[in-house]
Amino acid sequence: QFTSLDFVKCETDLCLADNRSEEEKKAEETELFTKYYTEWKGGGDADGTFRHIPRFYYRLPAEDEVLLQKLREESRAVFLQRKSRELLDNEELQNLWFLLDKHQVPPTTGDEAMISYESFLKVGEKAGAKCKLFFTARVYAKLLHNDPYGRISIMQFFNYVMRKVWLHQTRIGLSLYDVAGQGYLRESDLENYILELIPTLPQLDGLEKSFYSFYVCTAVRKFFFFLDPLRTGKIKIQDILACSFLDDLLELRDEDLSKESQESNWFSAPSALRVYGQYLNLDKDHNGMLSKEELSRYGTGTLTSVFLDRVYQECLTYDGEMDYKTYLDFVLALENRKEPAALQYIFKLLDMENKGYLNVFALNFFFRAIQEQMKIHGQEPVSFQDVKDEIFDMVKPKDPYKITLQDLVNSGQGDTVTSILIDLNGFWTYENREVLVTNDGENASADLEDT
Repeated sequence: QFTSLDFVKCETDLCLADNRSEEEKKAEETELFTKYYTEWKGGGDADGTFRHIPRFYYRLPAEDEVLLQKLREESRAVFLQRKSRELLDNEELQNLWFLLDKHQVPPTTGDEAMISYESFLKVGEKAGAKCKLFFTARVYAKLLHNDPYGRISIMQFFNYVMRKVWLHQTRIGLSLYDVAGQGYLRESDLENYILELIPTLPQLDGLEKSFYSFYVCTAVRKFFFFLDPLRTGKIKIQDILACSFLDDLLELRDEDLSKESQESNWFSAPSALRVYGQYLNLDKDHNGMLSKEELSRYGTGTLTSVFLDRVYQECLTYDGEMDYKTYLDFVLALENRKEPAALQYIFKLLDMENKGYLNVFALNFFFRAIQEQMKIHGQEPVSFQDVKDEIFDMVKPKDPYKITLQDLVNSGQGDTVTSILIDLNGFWTYENREVLVTNDGENASADLEDT
């Protein structure tokens, strides 16, 4: 702060200039104030303070700066190699397991070997520098549960280490495909990663090489559909690591993967062939694209014409026909209707006026198509008022007259509501849910009696 002495000096200097004009006085006043204020603040540009500020922005090389681009790529590659060498290799992991097993503390809990904190620290000292970050009080506390002796499970700790090593390895592996070096992958980057991953997955050994491009497209679309909701064309590497999709993909390394697991895994060969086979079956004129009439046979063939109109209005098409990539988004949305990304896709189609909510008019517009289909199939149409009341009761929106996307997600009933509005089979399943539950119960009882 200014001291009284500083102000006295200012006034004294100003008094000496009393015989000057007002403008000269003001100029002198400003100059003196600036001088003393700068001294109080610790100097100005004159003493080069700004030169001590560390550089925090580095411009990316332009496309025509080939040498700088190559230098940047090489430096990133060297950096990633160094990070890779810092990770535990198989021999070091095996050595860690032997040390943990050697220092286990009795008694065992069930079949699990346990280790105390004192022994945990001893293993940390012997395991080497690479393991140091795992042998901390914080990690121990994370894995400490209800053991009466204050121990942790050796297996749980080792699995924790294995998981961390795997995450870092995968992070480095994905970063090698990050051409921009900005921490995200573009669609082409992820395609290259998966294409080069295929030979390492035994469960994909049977795939024909001619099918590789379709498989890669099928696999990549799931990542982008769920992890890039704003359709920016790129995904953060940390988001890829945080989701379970990479686990599902790498699960195909298991040579003994069960048939059920393969069928439920989007990335398996049977699943990819199923989706592509459906596309080929729908493509009746064999032009590689799907018209609205061809898509209408999707699934049980009971999607309403009004809904399909909206699909072709909002989604990317070529001369009014849908390609395989757009079809994959459509399939992912309809097969995962409980997921927020799928609900966002369908909600956009239902929100005809782009208001950000569904009102009674929008619900009635889509449900009329369900009523018309019921008439065609000889069924008595259900009253819209009854269905509308049931939908609002299920969703319980914040605004009693509007249903937002967030309302649908929060309600946990988004899949049911959307099925009622776009698919006759979905509506019929909802309408007859009590009968179906009763029949399932009777069948289960009959099975028990047979056994």
